[in-house]
Order: sequence, then C-alpha cells, then structure tokens
Amino acid sequence: MNRARGQLRVYLGAAPGVGKTYAMLAEGHRRLARGTDVAVGLVEPHGRARTAELIEGLEVVPRRTVVYRGASFTELDVDAVIAREPKVVLIDELAHTNVPGSKNAKRWQDIEEILDAGIDVISTVNIQHLESLNDVVQQIAGVPQRETVPDEVVRRADQVELVDMTPEALRRRMAHGNVYAPEKIDAALSNYFRVGNLTALRELALLWVAEKVDDQLDRYRAEHGIAGAWEARERVVVALAGGPEGATLIRRAARIAARTKGADLLAVHVTRADGLAEADPASLVRQRALVESMGGTYHQVVGDDVPRALLDFTRGVNATQLVLGASRRGRFAQIFFRGVGVTTTAMSGSIDVHIITHAEAGKGVRHVRSRAALPGSRRLAGWAMALLGVPALIAVLIPLRGELTMPSELLLFLLMVVCVALVGGLWPAVTAAVAGFLLLNYYFTTPFTLFAISNPPNALTLSVFVLVAVMVSGVVDVAARRTREAARASTEAEVLSTLAGHVLRGEAALPSLLARLRETFALTSVTLLERRGAPGPDDQSDPEAWRIVATDPAGAAPCTCPGAADTDVVIDEHLVLAVQGRLLEASDRRVLEAFAAEAAVALRQDRLEEEAEQVGPLAEADKMRTALLAAVTHDLRIPLASARIAIDSLRNSEIEWSRTDRDELLATADESLVKLDRLVANLLDMSRLQAGALGLTLQPVALDEIITRSIDDLGPLRDRIESDVPPELPEVLADPSLTERILANVMSNAVRHSPAGQQVLLTASWYGDHAEIRVIDRGPGIPREAYDRVFMPFQRLEDRDDHDGVGLGLALSRGLAEVMGGTLVPEETPGGGLTMTLTLPLSSRART
Repeated sequence: MNRARGQLRVYLGAAPGVGKTYAMLAEGHRRLARGTDVAVGLVEPHGRARTAELIEGLEVVPRRTVVYRGASFTELDVDAVIAREPKVVLIDELAHTNVPGSKNAKRWQDIEEILDAGIDVISTVNIQHLESLNDVVQQIAGVPQRETVPDEVVRRADQVELVDMTPEALRRRMAHGNVYAPEKIDAALSNYFRVGNLTALRELALLWVAEKVDDQLDRYRAEHGIAGAWEARERVVVALAGGPEGATLIRRAARIAARTKGADLLAVHVTRADGLAEADPASLVRQRALVESMGGTYHQVVGDDVPRALLDFTRGVNATQLVLGASRRGRFAQIFFRGVGVTTTAMSGSIDVHIITHAEAGKGVRHVRSRAALPGSRRLAGWAMALLGVPALIAVLIPLRGELTMPSELLLFLLMVVCVALVGGLWPAVTAAVAGFLLLNYYFTTPFTLFAISNPPNALTLSVFVLVAVMVSGVVDVAARRTREAARASTEAEVLSTLAGHVLRGEAALPSLLARLRETFALTSVTLLERRGAPGPDDQSDPEAWRIVATDPAGAAPCTCPGAADTDVVIDEHLVLAVQGRLLEASDRRVLEAFAAEAAVALRQDRLEEEAEQVGPLAEADKMRTALLAAVTHDLRIPLASARIAIDSLRNSEIEWSRTDRDELLATADESLVKLDRLVANLLDMSRLQAGALGLTLQPVALDEIITRSIDDLGPLRDRIESDVPPELPEVLADPSLTERILANVMSNAVRHSPAGQQVLLTASWYGDHAEIRVIDRGPGIPREAYDRVFMPFQRLEDRDDHDGVGLGLALSRGLAEVMGGTLVPEETPGGGLTMTLTLPLSSRART
C-alpha cells in the first residue's frame, strides 16, 4: 500500500551558528520522547560540542561513502533511510551539493525522494542559500554562495520555523568559541559576522518568513471563503484614474504606508470593459513609474462598475486602506451622480477609505474632444445633401401635395434626414431636420406658403418629426463615433502591444525605440532632447539650450530644439521628444506620449548601465580590498605570531636554552619570516600587476636552470618533487625571476594538495615556437567548472583553509605568465589529480 507523502519541516536561520541544527536535534528528542520513531539521516555538528551531545540517544543511519578523484567523502544514504523507514528523519543542510557520483546532485533532491516514500523530514537552511536572495546576500556580505536551494522547495514545506538570534548574541557565541574554531574567530567577526551584515541577513530572514506566513493566511482565507479584510499586515491601495491628480494621490498614499513599517503600496487603475476609456496612457505610464520608484506595485483591472471593481481588488489583496481622489465633477453633476468616492465609501465596510482633495477637485471632468468620426469628404457630402437634397425633395412633393397625406410626407423627410446623418453626421442631419420642419410648414400645412399652422395637430406632428429626426441623427452619429473610436483603440492597442514586445525582447535601446516611432507615424525624424541648464523663458527655440540625447539614425537631420519640431511631447522638466515630418493629430498624442515615456525609461536604463560599468571596476577593487583585508588579518597573523614567539623565547634571560633548542627556535623564526616575506612579495607583485607597473625583463634563458632553481626554492618540499626534464631543452624568452616564482607557486600548491607520500611529477617539452612545463599531482583535483575560479585572487577551492597563504599563488602565477606572453592552464590528470601547464614562447635563437 502506498504511503501518503511525508511532511517537511525546515528550520530557517539568518546565519551559521544561530542554532538551527541544535533546534532540529532538540525537536527530534521531543518526538522520540513522545514515542515517535526518529532517526538521524545526516547531521553536521561542525565541531560544536553541545550539538554533538544532542546526537547521542538518537539512532544514526550510516552514511554512504563516495570516492571522487581518489578521495573519500561521506554523503546521505537515501536508500538506507528509505529501507529503515522511520516516521521522522533528521537531515541537516538542505542546500548542500552532493559529491559527484551521488544519487542526486543536491541534498534537497534526496529529501524529495524520502518525502515521496512517506517519511517526514526535518531539515535546516540559512537564508543566504535561497536562490532568489543569492545576489542580495553577496552584495551585503561580499561572499558568493555556491550552494543554493530553489525558493519553491522551502515554500512548499509544511512548516518553516525561524531560528532567530540577535547579532550581538550571535557574536558573543562566536567569541566564546561555540561556532567556529578559535583560529577562525577573529577573521569571522571582522568580516562576515559584522553587526551590519548580521542585521541585514536577519531582516531578510524575517521578511521571507513573513511573506510565507502571508501566503498561508491568503490560502486559509480562500479555503474558508473569508472575504473581509484581516488587518494582519498593512496594505494601502491608491486608485488612479489617469488624471493630473494621480501624482498627488500616489505621494499621499506612500506617506500613509510609510507610517507603518513594512506596509505595502499598491496602485490600481480600472479600465472599462469596452476599452474606450478616456484615461491618458502616457499619464498612467508616468504614474506607474512614480509608484514603482516609491517601492509600490501597479495593477490594472477591468470593470464597468468602478466602485465595485476597486473594492473587489482591495479585498482580494487583503488591503486595509483605500486612497481615492476627491471628485472632479462639478456640483451640478454631483446632484445626479454621487461619484466614485461617495459610492465606494458607502460600500467599503471594514476598509478605511481616504478621500484626498487636490487641485483638480470640483473643476469638472475635462473630456478630450475626439475629432469628428467622419472624414471631411463625407461631411461635405452631408452638408450638400442637407442644403440641396431637402429643397429637391420639396420640389418633387409639391406636385403631389393633393395626393399625399401629412404622415407620408413626414416619413419621406425623416428618410432624408436619416440618409444625411449616415453620410454627413449629426449637424448636417439636424440642419436637414430643421429645414424640413420649416419647408413642410410652408408648403404642406394650411395656410400654404405661410409660416403658420391653422390645424393644431399638424403643429404637434411637425414638432415630433423634428424631435425624432434629431434623436435619430444623434444615435447614428454616436454609433459612427464609437465605431471610429473602437477602431482607433484597436490600432492604439496594436501599437502599444508592439511597443511592449519591443521592450520584452530587450530592444529597449533608444535608437531602436525611436526608429519604431518614426515608422509607426511615417515621420522623417524623431529626436530626444535634453535641456542643458535651468529652464528659461525663450529657450524653446534656442538650439544652444538643448542637446541631442538620442535620434533615429535612419531618419533625416535631427531636430535641435522643441520649437523646430512639428510636434513635441514634454516628458519632464528636462526631457522633450521632438518629431518632424507632419503635424500629428491630437488623438495620436496618446500613443506618442506612451512612446515618449518609454523613451525616458530607456534613457534612464542606458545611463544606469553606464554608471554600473563605471562603478564595476571600483566595486571589483573594493571587493579585492575586502578580500585582502580578510586574508591578511588571518594569514599574516600566523607567521608573525610564530616569529614573535620564537624571538621572545630567545630573548628570555630566565630560561637556559640548549643549542638544539636555540637552533630550532631560530629556524622557526626564519621559516616564519620567509613565509611573511613571500606573502608580502606576492601582495606587492599582484598590486603592481593589476596597476600595469610590474618590472619585466624578457631575455633568453635556459629552462633547465630555471626549473632547478625553482625546485631549490621550495625548501623542505623539494623532496616531494620528481623531475623528468630532458637535458636538451631549448631557451625560452622570459623573465628568469618571474618564471621561478611561477613554478615555485605551482609546485608548492601541487605538493600541498597531494596525498602524503605521493610525489609531484614535473615534466617539460617543446613544440613549434613554445615550450611547456607540466606540474602533475595525484590529489583530489578540481571540477572543470572551478578551473577559472582557482585563478581569482584570494580564492581557495571550496573555501578550504588548511594551508598557508592568502590565495594569491595561482592568481599571481597566471598573471605573471600572461605578462611574459605565456599561459597557465589547468587540466585533469588521467587517473585523478590536476595538471598545471605553463606555456612560454621560445627565444628567437631557439626557433632558428
């Protein structure tokens, strides 16, 4: 029988040492005391005694041994855990990357497999290992996290419990030796575990957990059909109509949200379902940018009932406050319609509604008058029908006056009015109706040929005729206008869709955007202008007051000032979009302003990218300085301390040292000072190398002599080197001292990573115009994806800290090789290990 999927519980921490593993083990003991079958799948105590003590009393599933590149590693044994089939299993470090050759690449994948087997899992993870926060944590702490877990894995967990600790308390734990080994405490406290770093990481963890709790609350309300707002978290919604008051409302809403720490700001615009709303899209684009600049989000919903749509959205996002602008309708209009604000307040229930006054309140809604729905030729035809067709109809009907009745004559004139409305629109049709009324009165009602009516029913008939004719003309004209507006809205939507696709495809470069605008409106040139200084009274036509920011390269000569443009759009106080080629209609400005707003965004993006490029080298230099300080504080301290202890011991007159002891202390001091000298030399050479100020003397040198001297420079490590160099090696063009430094660094690095008793092989050969020296070890090697990383300054593979040096050896060696025209390349040693190949050019004499 298949078991139900197990449940996942995750202990989340802001940093190492807050007590996640301890809390997990304590929970295991609590469940064991209640009679639950609990087993330990894998726990990493990291040398912490109190954590190791908690493992005692819990059954531990044996780990699986994985051999990789000649070294043995232990990993979680998924099959053994499933076969043991406990009720609950404790598995540490959810984000851990398994050793190559394991069943799964990541530990969270192992846990998914165990959950699918019906076993409950309790695990741990730090906030810096969440995939979405990886770059944020790197910016805060300056340390990249190579082991990450997808956020969705943690979000799907049945329970996420935050293990919280103040930065001060964590630093005290660190200082007491409860987290790291004593030799690592100083470096940790002065780098990753600074109070500022820990505070920022703690805030990230709290916010992430709060967001998950928010999701759980929304899910609970949805499952239980709870429509009312719960004020668990402050959310402020501001309604935007696209009018000029939008910026005022956004700023007021932002101030309301700022009164509560962590409050959300949401802006919403309600679009009519028919798509014919008169909101200015350019204004909405600017208001959206303003909302997002204040940390809010912009939303758009569709609905004909604006108050209900606003409240539905507000309740849907569980908002507590709604900000609306005071009605722009005049007092007379408010008598017949209460307005969105009043209606929304009456329907709001528990939601607080803020009605904000503004400069446009009570001034009336200014509708943009769209241009006539019909082209000029049809309007002229309509006027011609009205002025000529009505008299012509009279001339036809006068001979038939005795045979036709008044209703028949009225129907014929009504038909004429409808035809005029269809052809020429409202006003020609109204003119035809009035003319028909007068001519019918003059020729077809008694007394004839007089503007008088003797029969009262005829007066009523003619009046109804005029009213019906005008009403029909109005309906026909409105229908024509709506058809034209719908067609224009469809065209605008297509253009804006193209613009959106242009942005989504990453084509937001200004020249490309301006070229799209020129093609859309068949213009000759499109130019984005920026004001050089403060606004002046007569600078619109002064080319000296403006500079060209961007223009369409395929267009004609760019416009040099707004006054020279056929149409210009003011984006802000300093930016203007100027177009030439033809005068655009007022209705086209909506789309033109949308293009202008997007051009401003593209300009800001370009400038931000330029600033980022300029800041990049500075950031790299700062990162290197930070790494240098971290390395120096750790690695300089050891040789300095050793040398000082040895010298202080020798200077102590109270102790009689034997000759052997004195020689040993002197050797210790000498070895420490040699390490210190080598370390400082590497640091100086790296700084000179990066500054391009490294002294270089290229000359023909005998490669076998350089190899011999570099082996001698290794000191006691020289016995670990096996040289297999042919005696007839040609000369190379290199700097002798720098080449010795390269080989010494590479060989010492190979010896440190080789198994005890295993020799490092050094070979040399030449081919064509270059020689190759290979340093071959049989150590654990490095994965191919880490080849480039080992040559970065201050890097140690997998952050190993079991050797001296600041991680400059390989970085400096590659830099020195490249300065001399050579290369230093790693490759895998067949059978396991790493081979470093130094390539140098042959001298001109060796090539002949």
